[in-house]
Amino acid sequence: MSTQIKTTTKAAMVRKILSREKGATLLEMSKATGWQQHSCRAFLTGLRKSSRIHKEQRGDGKLAYRLEIAPAAVAPAEPTAAR
Repeated sequence: MSTQIKTTTKAAMVRKILSREKGATLLEMSKATGWQQHSCRAFLTGLRKSSRIHKEQRGDGKLAYRLEIAPAAVAPAEPTAAR
């Protein structure tokens, strides 16, 4: 019987912390992944192609980034027949 180890990629870790309500600063992303801050910025640039990212100024003056959570897909309403 073999055991499977579930690995989490660094990209998945960054997406997870960016999905938090408060988002994440470059320093938080860097600490979570071990990446340099310029690498975190490059990752954000690539992520902007497929996701929407908000920049927010926190109360402590730090700039935080946050992924916009896409609303659940809602089935379109059926059109009513005109009489």
